[in-house]
Amino acid sequence: MGKLEYAPAPESRAVVHLKPSYDLFVGGDWVASQGGTRFTTISPATEEVLAEVAEASAADVDRAVRAARTALRGPWGRMSGADRGKYLFRIARIIQERARELAVLETLDNGKPIKESRDVDVPLAAAHFFYHAGWADKLSYAGLGPDPRPVGVVGQVIPWNFPLLMLAWKVAPALACGNTVVLKPAETTPLTALLFAEICQQAELPPGVVNIVTGAGGTGQALVEHPGVDKVAFTGSTEVGKQIARSLAGTRKRATLELGGKAANIVFDDAPVDQAVEGIVNGIFFNQGHVCCAGSRLLVQENVADEVVRRLKRRLTTLRVGDPLDKNTDVGAINSAAQLERIRELSDLGEAEGATRWSPECELPTRGFWFPPTVFTGVAQAHTIAQQEVFGPVLSVLTFRTPQEAVAKANNTPYGLSAGVWSEKGSRILWVADQLRAGVVWANTFNKFDPTSPFGGYKESGWGREGGRHGLEAYVALAGGQEEQL
Repeated sequence: MGKLEYAPAPESRAVVHLKPSYDLFVGGDWVASQGGTRFTTISPATEEVLAEVAEASAADVDRAVRAARTALRGPWGRMSGADRGKYLFRIARIIQERARELAVLETLDNGKPIKESRDVDVPLAAAHFFYHAGWADKLSYAGLGPDPRPVGVVGQVIPWNFPLLMLAWKVAPALACGNTVVLKPAETTPLTALLFAEICQQAELPPGVVNIVTGAGGTGQALVEHPGVDKVAFTGSTEVGKQIARSLAGTRKRATLELGGKAANIVFDDAPVDQAVEGIVNGIFFNQGHVCCAGSRLLVQENVADEVVRRLKRRLTTLRVGDPLDKNTDVGAINSAAQLERIRELSDLGEAEGATRWSPECELPTRGFWFPPTVFTGVAQAHTIAQQEVFGPVLSVLTFRTPQEAVAKANNTPYGLSAGVWSEKGSRILWVADQLRAGVVWANTFNKFDPTSPFGGYKESGWGREGGRHGLEAYVALAGGQEEQL
């Protein structure tokens, strides 16, 4: 039987109404940048310019922080938890109502397949607001102390791989706990955050509760270092996370950092192979590998390694790479030219260091930023691709003989964000999970997320947790603490 061919199934762009240019969202209104500088955001799939966006200066960041402080001292700060929860419920419902618009805009700006934006990012973003809306009037029952209060003004910096979802992860718990927010989206993917600003207006959220300042690294640095910010929440690279940690050292500011990862996906010889192969594919090729918790290191028990790799390669020949707006697409575009160059450099280094590189035959579009699904075999622990985060659709395959060796290899990394274990023996899964130094361990699955479950890592993968009851801790202070500075 020949390869299945799929007719094109493009999602319509008509549901998205892009403006030629966007200003900053401060104090409930759209305001021009005081510096007047603008930058463009493009579609990674076509390199088409989507819009011009204002670049916030330090003065703009100061204006946003002052607006957030004013809102905190105003009606929002005096509002009951039940009333705050109503706003979060309203935002969640509007996200659901505008789900198709958000999904198409996310795919246009980010490059990820529309089926991922539609089926994962947007529903999960709404779920985080629904979940945290329920906590807003129950914080005293969360085990966070007898009288939890807001920390204050929160500065939040989010990455380009899950723009809307990372916004929800950060904004929802902050608002549920009574804080106000100044958020900076990534410079390559600002559009869904700007649409979220419209959603805040539609939900009639009080002015200044959520402020959105767009820009690059300088804008983020100004926000992190602003003396009026009480807590910093950052998701991004370990390198930038270390810089933030250094800048906050010695200050009164709190911080949660969710940084890089180099997750091990461990497959034992008793694992259901076809199910494991699906988990491997989801673990590393979901969102083009632009996932901090991606299963980028496949550890396979030696006696089944050849069979697992053979079936994996067969499965990869069925992946469809191409137009992210096509509902049949499995692997979309790399987010930026800079990220594509890094993936290429590390992949070339993998070959130079002696690993064997393989990709399925696939015709890549001539415009945009593209990289084929790639598997490296013959990888050693010391190889760069086994140690450094590639953040792309690149899988390194290593082998092990005993569970002890699997754990030793899995933990032999500066990161500790996530891991996966595949086995039919529950006792083995529990033993391995207990030994792994990772914040999240999936059993016979991978990349499953739920707002009720905390997420975060160890070592160079950051500190603090997001989601669940644990994720509320960073956004509350107890009586006599920082909330008295409000």
